[in-house]
Amino acid sequence: MKIAEIKELSTNDLKDRLEAEVVAYNQKKINHSISPLDSPAVITQSRRMVARMKTELRKRELNNESK
Repeated sequence: MKIAEIKELSTNDLKDRLEAEVVAYNQKKINHSISPLDSPAVITQSRRMVARMKTELRKRELNNESK
């Protein structure tokens, strides 16, 4: 998912996607600790996606407070 796609989502959809992404990220970390993944870079990409989503949510929160 690209940043533009994240910005287009509604806040509720973004929160739902964030929860799903966090669960997937944690599962990837657990799976990698048990048996190494073919590409550990997937974990990094997932972590960064979670950060992008959290950043967008925080940005929306700050915009709502300032209005």
